[in-house]
Amino acid sequence: MRAYLATPLGVACTAALVLPLSMTPGSATAASAPAATTKAAEAAIPGSTRSLPLRPLGGARSLATASEQGLARDNVKPFSLVGVVWDDADAPLNGTVQIRTRAAGTQRWSAWQDLETHNQEHGADVGTPERGAPDVHGSTAPLWVGDSDGVQIRVLAEEEPRAEGPDGTIGAHTVLPQGLRLELVDPGKEPAPEENAGPGVTELPALTKAQTEADAKVSGDAPSDVVRPYLGPRPRIVTRKGWGADETLREKGAGYTGPVKVAFVHHSATGDNYTCEEAPTVLRSIYRYHVKSSGWRDIGYNFAVDKCGTIYEGRSGGVAKAVMGAHTLGFNSDSTGIAVLGSYDTTAPPAAVTTALAKLTAWKLGLYGGNPEGEVTVTSQGGGKYAKGKQVSLNTLSGHRDGFITECPGTQLYKKLGEIRKLAAADQGR
Repeated sequence: MRAYLATPLGVACTAALVLPLSMTPGSATAASAPAATTKAAEAAIPGSTRSLPLRPLGGARSLATASEQGLARDNVKPFSLVGVVWDDADAPLNGTVQIRTRAAGTQRWSAWQDLETHNQEHGADVGTPERGAPDVHGSTAPLWVGDSDGVQIRVLAEEEPRAEGPDGTIGAHTVLPQGLRLELVDPGKEPAPEENAGPGVTELPALTKAQTEADAKVSGDAPSDVVRPYLGPRPRIVTRKGWGADETLREKGAGYTGPVKVAFVHHSATGDNYTCEEAPTVLRSIYRYHVKSSGWRDIGYNFAVDKCGTIYEGRSGGVAKAVMGAHTLGFNSDSTGIAVLGSYDTTAPPAAVTTALAKLTAWKLGLYGGNPEGEVTVTSQGGGKYAKGKQVSLNTLSGHRDGFITECPGTQLYKKLGEIRKLAAADQGR
């Protein structure tokens, strides 16, 4: 079982700067040292994850009998994203999870907010080494709350009717998964700007269609044996270095799958309360939550798109390569997963989002000969909606709910997929 540490092993904490004993505050050496040391500290993005076990509420004496668990209002170290995890990744959380937080440095408490309790619709496929790792846990969707230093949470189990008892009463049982705990994620500070950064260090620039075709032939990222009569130009993509991914968190190396046949669109369900300038911070928070809290080998999505239409590299391994993600349980093979940062159940995505999704899928699917307006048959690896081994016909550009019983990517975003398919096909020159 993974130990939950405030600072991951191998990552230096930058809260304090230690100077050699010979450097006294009044010496010339001491006067010149802090500038270089501070610059190194600013370049680091340590972040932290704090795990707080939930307690019985509602009068129960033990967790075993508690149908309601949580934590009373508490002052905590600053954090920006929250979620709930539990021991068994296969155990459902049948109930509701609500949380409220206090803005850092104030007495302003938010209203109660719901956390999506899904734990089986995202993640690595059953039977894969990533899914079978001992650190993998069940988890809610994470929620972005911004800079906060106070928290309160309640988890209430659903009541399920039992058979009628001998006295004519109807009983109910309430079971919550074992090991419920609240995860408080501090994403760390923004990376310091690099001086004289070379091209492609923090972003992959947009390419014209002709440049993309030439790049695909010589880069080695895309398979050389795929015919590409239709290929959208590569959009600008912020790299992992660009959004400040701490590469010491994830497992080394990368896993790959077969040719990308399907692009699944998701929403991150983290809420819309972020600015576009904060998007890299939100992404770092999700990354840390997926790895340190849920126990995945890396962030689950292959790409992310913020509400201003900026595209980000997700799981490590090469943006043009067929990297195996952990985004659509049962269909991580031969697919790519794109998460739009935010929640789109009732909020319509901005036009910048639909445009970015179209450009990204026109390029990514085009590398493998995919038609965004087409259909493809893929094999389910099992996971809920389709049994393992079942042949399933899906749109080449699908929503998460097409492969799993879920409301993701949110009704309002899902309604836009038809428009996105047409835009993507046009970008490919169809």
